[in-house]
Amino acid sequence: MANGARTVSAPRKLHEKEVEKMIKVSVLYPNKEGCKFDMDYYCNSHIPMVQEKLGAALKGVAVEQGLGGAEPGSQATYVAMGHLLLDSVEAFQGAFGPHAEAIMGDIPNYTDIQPTIQISEVKI
Repeated sequence: MANGARTVSAPRKLHEKEVEKMIKVSVLYPNKEGCKFDMDYYCNSHIPMVQEKLGAALKGVAVEQGLGGAEPGSQATYVAMGHLLLDSVEAFQGAFGPHAEAIMGDIPNYTDIQPTIQISEVKI
């Protein structure tokens, strides 16, 4: 297409058998007054270490940095979010468990925030 335009397909309903089961482990860092978060360390040291420790069980990773809330000029709810994609809760537990101490022990190197962790089933 000209000028970099793309065509977008109309959304279609996904049937259960069309979607591969996958889980997402989200690590959410609440944005609190005076909190510390070193995004450079998180992206360049912590996440690569997590990738190495989880190995082939890890199917994908994403890191987000909060910019703002719904109201113009409001503070982001989370200063950062990390997301890990895996095939199942069991795959996560099997890969994370042996390395939990090293992974969790690295948290003080980039933040003083107590993260919230949520495991979700990816639907779309």
